[in-house]
Amino acid sequence: MGYSFGHKLRKYRTAQKMSQMELASKIGVSNSRVSNWEQGLNRPDVDMLANICNVLSVSPSELLDIHISPCEITGHERSVITQYRLKPELQHAINILLDVEDDS
Repeated sequence: MGYSFGHKLRKYRTAQKMSQMELASKIGVSNSRVSNWEQGLNRPDVDMLANICNVLSVSPSELLDIHISPCEITGHERSVITQYRLKPELQHAINILLDVEDDS
């Protein structure tokens, strides 16, 4: 995760037009803690990383600059999955249309 994490964190925070203080407030830490992460002095733990990703609307893969494989789900596929989960009344019809078994 190293020093490049701090650059990525700053990039995604500023893209959201969010100050260090605003991010700190949203994830429940001090402003100096966010500053230390961005400077590469230390790193957040895994639980805090999940909070950061949620607040900044970024995937852990993007924030950590980890590219696992070209088979990773695309942004469009992720959106389809999200919408599927938000519309339980349509799930049965979609399962029939796609000829997939319902695992529930």
